[in-house]
Amino acid sequence: MTRPDLGVDLVRLPAPLPIWHGCAGRNAWSTVAQTVAEAGGRLVAVWGTDRGAGASVAACVAYALPQGLVWLELPLESAAKVPDLAGIFPCANRMQRAMTDLSGISVEDAHDTRPWLDHGLWPPSPLRSGAPAGESAAGTVPADYAFVRVAGDGVHEIAVGPVHAGIIEPGHFRFSVVGEKVLRLEERLGYTHKGIERRFTEIDPCAGYRLAGRVSGDSTVAYAWAYCMALESACGATAPPRAVWLRALMLERERVANHLGDLGALGNDAGLAFGLAQFSRLREDWQRLSGQAFGHRLMMDVVVPGGLAIDVAPDMLERQRQQCDEIERALRALRAVYEEHAGLQDRFLGTGRVTPQLADRLGLTGMAGRASGRAADVRCEHAWLPYESLAVRIATHSAGDVAARVAVRFDEALESLRLIRELCADLPDGATRDALQLPDAASVGAGWVEGWRGEVLVALELTADRRIQRCHCHDPSWQNWPVLEHAIIGNIVPDFPLINKSFNLSYAGHDL
Repeated sequence: MTRPDLGVDLVRLPAPLPIWHGCAGRNAWSTVAQTVAEAGGRLVAVWGTDRGAGASVAACVAYALPQGLVWLELPLESAAKVPDLAGIFPCANRMQRAMTDLSGISVEDAHDTRPWLDHGLWPPSPLRSGAPAGESAAGTVPADYAFVRVAGDGVHEIAVGPVHAGIIEPGHFRFSVVGEKVLRLEERLGYTHKGIERRFTEIDPCAGYRLAGRVSGDSTVAYAWAYCMALESACGATAPPRAVWLRALMLERERVANHLGDLGALGNDAGLAFGLAQFSRLREDWQRLSGQAFGHRLMMDVVVPGGLAIDVAPDMLERQRQQCDEIERALRALRAVYEEHAGLQDRFLGTGRVTPQLADRLGLTGMAGRASGRAADVRCEHAWLPYESLAVRIATHSAGDVAARVAVRFDEALESLRLIRELCADLPDGATRDALQLPDAASVGAGWVEGWRGEVLVALELTADRRIQRCHCHDPSWQNWPVLEHAIIGNIVPDFPLINKSFNLSYAGHDL
């Protein structure tokens, strides 16, 4: 694989995907960002790291390029600021604000310096070396958040959340409207900060997969695989082929489960309760077999460092192949119902549109990005074992509305069923787990996996005494939450639940 030419020294990490790591100077930080943007690359993540007393604080960024993933660091003096990336990649804004909240790294000339994850209840910079663990500012109340106000005749605000009527996680949505037409939406997240990134530094690296798998429960396979890939990369190890094929099988089962659930919920939000009932039935059957085959309905704690915790019996592989045939027949029949239902299409078509131009500008990613013409999928761009032999067919659409996101879900679910059948049929023999030896020297590793929502990144740093120095988990919802604010503009307030569900972004994956 060709080394990316960004004007900085890069070293390829021993990972199954092309992942490069290096350091950039202050001037190169902005220059590299501009080069990546001009080359059509994507910003994946921004975070901070502190390597302890006597070591450097650094800002980190990950970019996706045609040559692979590039992880760059900018070492900083304790009080130095990092150049702003949001002018080049708007999706960097909230990531940089979170970096400031968690690691105390300020951004120079930033347009928006409001705290993002910090609601005024923490001690400063909880991820910095020496920061107190588990302490809060007792007796205080959350700080007021400076929402942007919209003025004008007939303009009023509707505040929704953070506590909602259903079982979803907390998030605040501030609508500025005239009548029912939405002029502006501003989000406020971070209500359930769990301290996951701090917790990583307190546990054994070989146990970190369990915590990673709980970052966002609907993506437990994607996160666990990305973490294990990062740890295996840091150790210079690889999992056995059979284990890697089974990881892919589980990842595709996770993708199908989520698309089935959301297709039903989207029908229900548009008034078609029949769709919810049918897709809920299919999803329940799907998850029951996952539980029987892998010991857990969500397949949690199966992907482990060095491979898999269990193997799958031949009869279970055959049952999964048969179930794919059954689900495909039902899925095609239900797709015809959705596409021929005039009332449903009236709610879907044109609603919550994100044009390809806006999607490119804001960095919309994953399934939602593919519905707005951004044909990016790690399984296709940088196919690793076993995807390199499966020729994944990427599902895209250009309309960028709810109907397009529904169509992409149908296409992706059908493609995953095909992949699962091939994975079951051609699964190699052999062991499902190899012993993993942690290195004796400080090392880094990264895992990069296309989850059902989009690309999941885990960047891992190990110390010389075999501890986790830093583990950053990135969810694609970071890119897509801001785009939701644009998707609702010009629509009516009652369409927000439908638009929101068509993205189905993760609160938990965003608020670590």
